[in-house]
Amino acid sequence: MKNLKLLVLLLITVFSFSCTKLEQNQRGALNIESSTVNAAGLLQSAYETLNNPFQDQSRFWAASEHTTDEAIGPTRGPDWDDNGVWRVLHNHTWNADHQFLSDTYRELLQAQFAASSVLDKNPTPQQAAEARFIRALSMFAVLDGWDQVPFRSDLKDLKKLPEIKKGAAAADFIISELNAIINDLPAGSSSNIIKANKNAARVLMMKLYLNKGVYANRATPTFAAGDMQQVITLADQITGYSLSSNFYDNFSPDNSTKSTEIIYALENTNGVRGGNNQSRWYCTLHYNQRPSGWNGFTTLSDFYDKFEATDKRRGDSYTGVTNVSGLRVGLLVGQQFDQNGTALKDRSGAPLSFTRDVKIKETGTNLEVTGIRVIKYPPDYAKEFPAENEYVIFRWADVMLMKAEALLRTGNAAAGLAIVNQIRANRGATALASLTADNLLDERGRELYWEGWRRNDLVRFGKYLNAYQEKPASTSERLLFPIPNEQLAVNPALKQNPGY
Repeated sequence: MKNLKLLVLLLITVFSFSCTKLEQNQRGALNIESSTVNAAGLLQSAYETLNNPFQDQSRFWAASEHTTDEAIGPTRGPDWDDNGVWRVLHNHTWNADHQFLSDTYRELLQAQFAASSVLDKNPTPQQAAEARFIRALSMFAVLDGWDQVPFRSDLKDLKKLPEIKKGAAAADFIISELNAIINDLPAGSSSNIIKANKNAARVLMMKLYLNKGVYANRATPTFAAGDMQQVITLADQITGYSLSSNFYDNFSPDNSTKSTEIIYALENTNGVRGGNNQSRWYCTLHYNQRPSGWNGFTTLSDFYDKFEATDKRRGDSYTGVTNVSGLRVGLLVGQQFDQNGTALKDRSGAPLSFTRDVKIKETGTNLEVTGIRVIKYPPDYAKEFPAENEYVIFRWADVMLMKAEALLRTGNAAAGLAIVNQIRANRGATALASLTADNLLDERGRELYWEGWRRNDLVRFGKYLNAYQEKPASTSERLLFPIPNEQLAVNPALKQNPGY
């Protein structure tokens, strides 16, 4: 079984879902072992294909955060230049050869192919439903970022070009897939978070209905009352969750048992299944902190200033972290300390004091300390690498905020306000007096920062193209990423997105 698993993973790694000639050879290679490949093994592999595109700091997360007002990857002298790959994301100057965007598109299509492969092996109804959920999730991400979703109804004739699903029609198709499988999925609960489940399917449908007007017209979306009612109805069907008493329990090394909010997460269990979740703290922490980081990414002071001082989401101590290393969680600014209260220093011996100011290209003597650092996931000191924090995809607070948004967009701001203030009270923030599109967008930022939803939110609220810190205003073609040139070269069914 170990050799089989390695073979399947190898095939999936080199396979591009939209390829033509390559597909024939690789399909043949897969058939060499067809007598021993089974649905259970392929389903496990399909789950694993979600790890890289969703957990790696350079994939869908980077596309969803570095292109927004929440994250920046400054070049620090000779460090973190990477041929400008991070700078062009924040400045919206990427092209169709951007390596990280190309890798993300390809890996999301690989996840779709891996999920479809399960359906060829006589799966049980639940196995088939789980595979189709994985496929739907990967299709949603491609739709959201690139609009064009290559899709095959079966894998029997890979010489035929895939169908390209686009826009609101693609959203409708994914919704129909989720409706078709929901009865065969296991029930969702806070104790069943690492497998596709009914509530995860409902949340994904909520995302699709909430954004369907965006997918129909990204520049000037409208929000149909019927779609918003679907969001509200689906939210009301999701039960059994509550806001966690400690915000950071949702992301802790034992979040699978501590959190009361997680609806679906990617599993990180040593020896079983895992991704690259530890990159969430390595990419931002300084070399001299514990754990030692890569001293790269930061958030921006304009975003930091959206939080009240009492808001636990802005920063707090956390048992098992602060008492072990001195590290706080949330947004880190100012002097940093170890667990004994001793002030830390940078590598030059200067105070390790993170500054509010950060530039997209840093020079000078303080380039190691510029920028407010982000620790959303408390580090796992027991299993530092690989970490065992489950990687959160969907959670209850997002469901609440999506319902509040749907209520606001259908004229019931008072009901939406009550939901938002329930969250704020739990997080230590004062109540809002009224609910508007602007302060709801800010609340989604405060609650969901660095979870990979900011680009999706800014596009829907019409703010994505605006100028913001270290970014000039951008033009409408940037509402979509370009179809990678490597995909256009092998799949003539794809067409480059306008403006690229």
